[in-house]
Amino acid sequence: MIAIGSDHGGFALKQAVIEYLDSKKIAYHDIGCHSTDSCDYAYSAKAACELVVNGECDKALLFCGTGIGISMAANKIHGIRAACCSDYFSAKYTRMHNDANVLCLGGRVVGPGLAIELVDIFLNTEFEGGRHQRRVDQLSALENGTL
Repeated sequence: MIAIGSDHGGFALKQAVIEYLDSKKIAYHDIGCHSTDSCDYAYSAKAACELVVNGECDKALLFCGTGIGISMAANKIHGIRAACCSDYFSAKYTRMHNDANVLCLGGRVVGPGLAIELVDIFLNTEFEGGRHQRRVDQLSALENGTL
């Protein structure tokens, strides 16, 4: 199950990605927003990321105007490793090397075609582990104040 959320700036792109998820029969939980009415990305980030942290969802896809604000909010949630991506290489390697569990995209930066490619690679790329696990552990230590 994938958590999915946005603010008003990412709403249209979220809807395009939902159509893709539906076509692939990928289960998701849409926490909103549900229109282009102004809303704040921090609330969507929190709701979606909590679903990941508590194990109800494996990953989250988040959308705002640039992808940056919602990624900053997501990264404030303990246990979240969110990456704002706008290219294939970053979306692939943030999974392979960083074990990112949240992908953030900008509705005013990334078009629907590219967004679907990025979502597809993010959802289908496995974490390599190995030497990269040490670095992910260091991120957790930073988060816990033990590094």
